[in-house]
Amino acid sequence: MNYSTIKKAVAFSLVAVLGLAGIANAQDATSSSASSSAKVFGGRGQYRTWSLGLNAGVLAPQVFTGGTNDFNKFNLELGYGLSLRKQLGHAFGLQFDIMRGELSGENATMKSGIKKFIPAGAPTAFETDISYAASISGVANVATVDFLKRENNVNFFVKGGWGITAFAPRKPFDWKGKSGDGLSEKYVQESFFPVGVGAKFKVSERVNFDLGYTQNFLDGDNLDGYYGRPSSQDKWAYGYAGLEFSLGSTAKPSLDWVNPLALMYDELKDPTLRQEVEALKTRVSALEASDLLKDSDGDGVADKLDKCPGTEAGIKVDGSGCPLDVDADGIPDSKDACPTVKGTAEYNGCPPPMAQGPMAMGNVIQFEFDSSVLRTDAFPILDRISSDLRANSSSRVHLHGHASSEGTTEYNMTLSRDRANSVKTYLVNSGVAASRITTTAYGESQPVASNATETGRIANRRVEAMMK
Repeated sequence: MNYSTIKKAVAFSLVAVLGLAGIANAQDATSSSASSSAKVFGGRGQYRTWSLGLNAGVLAPQVFTGGTNDFNKFNLELGYGLSLRKQLGHAFGLQFDIMRGELSGENATMKSGIKKFIPAGAPTAFETDISYAASISGVANVATVDFLKRENNVNFFVKGGWGITAFAPRKPFDWKGKSGDGLSEKYVQESFFPVGVGAKFKVSERVNFDLGYTQNFLDGDNLDGYYGRPSSQDKWAYGYAGLEFSLGSTAKPSLDWVNPLALMYDELKDPTLRQEVEALKTRVSALEASDLLKDSDGDGVADKLDKCPGTEAGIKVDGSGCPLDVDADGIPDSKDACPTVKGTAEYNGCPPPMAQGPMAMGNVIQFEFDSSVLRTDAFPILDRISSDLRANSSSRVHLHGHASSEGTTEYNMTLSRDRANSVKTYLVNSGVAASRITTTAYGESQPVASNATETGRIANRRVEAMMK
């Protein structure tokens, strides 16, 4: 096929392609609104992701990037093929291509008659049939003309991959049926590496018009049937035009043309979304206006739910807004010196001395977890006990040390002893003779509440002052 024939064929093909594209555009003009159903965070399931393409163009045994060649002049021959693509995202997809055609070239002289450099013994021309060239490539969308629109109409892409080709040189030697290790194969099979660029033009929701150029690098030097240069490998180029058809439901847009940034911006301007935001603002304003969140006494419980309004600042309250009072003696825990033992207001929530006879147990000193250090709320109780002992020289006090059930029995026995000794040391330092104070350690053996709850364990960490 000569060059003029190729030019006519290509020109005719392009006119036909453009005509078909125009018809498809007219047919799908009413469906252009399908893309409006897509949402930016909806995933691939809301888009069409498969497409099938048909293409035709010219083949040449040289590539645009140059390199060594066994023949110094190339001819343009017809090539054709098809493609199947799966779009994995708006910017990347995987594409299977297969094409057929033929290649030819010559070792020609310059117009002046001076020969170009031709290796000795080199043939004057070659012709090769390409039975197929099948490849798998990654295709990346690298730019778009109308990038501010929700959907693009022009995409530029690059691709690269790997493939297998089967070919048979006819000239200068006929290799068909004489290939392979046994010289009986119909075609030579070699791997190759396609690298290409191109542009896509959106004709309609279903049809794209594609232009592309692919350079194919053969992993061998036998594409032209001649091993001309020891270090060279053959190559060929395919320039093509074609149509690509999007497959799938007509209710979905094609992922190939989606612009996520424009979609996101478009959704932010969605009037329905704005209406929902305004409705939420109105509801919040209504709630605030109804004073549902008002808390006059600042105890953390709204007035609508507060059963004890007007609680004094600093008082700890329960879920109903009433002061916490574990021992139910009418004195809030935050003001109760003995929060786990019922007492009187006169003694800051502690029971009065000798209130229960000669062995009364009203004087209880609480301790923190795993600690024998006196708490500040114990000082009023100890000062009162010291005052009573110093006022009555014949009285004595017996200190019973106790612990909750955390830890081993031996450890808790030691801890309860240390707690009793801490109380004794305080009383001695306040002026009470050590001979009037005795201590006994009970460990965890005599709880006053269940050790299954934290409230019970707090009550069990104590020293009881038994006066007589």
